[in-house]
Amino acid sequence: MALCFDAPMQSWGVDSRFVVRDTATEPTKSGVVGLLAAALGIQRNDDDSIADLARLRLGIRADREGIIERDYHTTQNVPNTEGRGHRTVISNRYYLADALFLVVLEGDAALLRRLHAAVQRPRWPLFFGRKAFVPARPLVTPAGKEKTEAPTAVGLVERSVDEVLRQHPWLEIREDLRRQEVRKLDAGQPTADLRVLTDCKSSHTGAEPRRDHPISFAQGNRRFATRSVVTSHVPLTTELIQSGEPTCS
Repeated sequence: MALCFDAPMQSWGVDSRFVVRDTATEPTKSGVVGLLAAALGIQRNDDDSIADLARLRLGIRADREGIIERDYHTTQNVPNTEGRGHRTVISNRYYLADALFLVVLEGDAALLRRLHAAVQRPRWPLFFGRKAFVPARPLVTPAGKEKTEAPTAVGLVERSVDEVLRQHPWLEIREDLRRQEVRKLDAGQPTADLRVLTDCKSSHTGAEPRRDHPISFAQGNRRFATRSVVTSHVPLTTELIQSGEPTCS
């Protein structure tokens, strides 16, 4: 299943502490699982259902790399550790601006079918890391929408994560950027390489650890395990740059 993560702002925290809230440069597995859990209406303390979602293999393609920006926040009247007195707390919160990702999931077919329906009619609101960071367009092609223009999304097909990441049409909808890459191809110049991250075994050559595999989202008992990912690149080709508005389904 292919999802489109497009928004003016996204935030994918990995190691946020106290007054510094960081963001990864792409969606984390915990962030993706959290979004899917919201779509299905899964409670935070339902560890078994969270585990089912976390078992899905995840692949991410950065169709437009975001720019890391920082928000400067002040919070007034914060009580001290003794509960007495109040102070003003300053915090720095980082986020990705203008980022666009193709998010691909592979695994249990029945679960993927449920998720495909749920992201079109989610039980709870969907957002990208923070409640204010909502999607700029549907995650998948809306049900009943006519697919009259290419490229269309991959949809629910029997393909591996790796195949979908290599073959799915480029999600970029800015015509100036699309024309720019087409001109490069016509002139025989190198085009952009799209950064790709996929789940892999820890023994895989080039595997990198990421501590964002969710075990529990329970309030006061959030727990995560380490997973392994491998980074690669997909060249932007004529086949990926097609006419029409790219969507996911």
